[in-house]
Amino acid sequence: MSKRTDSNGYTLLFAIGMVLVVGSLLAFTASSLKGRIDANKKIERQQNILYAMGVNDNEGGSLAFVEKSKVQSEFSKYIKKQLVIEGSKVSEDNKAYLIDVKKQQTSAKAGNIRKLPLFVGEKDGKAFYIAPIRGKGLWDAIWGFVAMDKNMVVQGVFFDHKGETAGLGANIKQRYFMDDFAGEDLMNNGSFKGITVAKGNNDPKNEEKNDNEVDAIAGATITGDGVSAMLKSELRQYVPYFKTLK
Repeated sequence: MSKRTDSNGYTLLFAIGMVLVVGSLLAFTASSLKGRIDANKKIERQQNILYAMGVNDNEGGSLAFVEKSKVQSEFSKYIKKQLVIEGSKVSEDNKAYLIDVKKQQTSAKAGNIRKLPLFVGEKDGKAFYIAPIRGKGLWDAIWGFVAMDKNMVVQGVFFDHKGETAGLGANIKQRYFMDDFAGEDLMNNGSFKGITVAKGNNDPKNEEKNDNEVDAIAGATITGDGVSAMLKSELRQYVPYFKTLK
């Protein structure tokens, strides 16, 4: 008697078998590539940190990170300390760049003390304090790194996103938007105010640096609001540390 391959049972078993085979292959591939994926994530974070403090290969209007082959040496050259802030406790940790900001946000919502990474860099005799931040855009997560001086005046930023609209919200990653933040003061009369991405900003050339505002991206109001909220909620966490630098 020949096997019937058109029965529901056979179809079900075949489907289960294919799922197991494909799942095993994907798991094996992911496991095999984990080391390479982790290394690439490490390089990307270090590139972003360096970019925010002005260590990059930008020319003209283009955006260019430090080459991958140079990242490790440049990171060691410019980043002098990696700190972890936990409440009033500040400690050095040379793997602070591996702290998952998203997980720390979730942990803080559960009532735990959040670990805040902070990278202390030096360039041309000037100190930079670079903080990683994360928030919500229109469609998905947005994140970045903000470089500040000891007075919480922004020296440079880098923003990225997971799924903002191309040509609109995705432009938070464009130089013309990110460059506007340099020189903006996060403080106002001694109190933390943050920076608002303002649609009604009357300073399109961004010459006023004490108004706590930068010009918005046309057609990307919700993403801009997400950037504003991210800057305010995330960087406010660092104010107690910066007060110790006075």
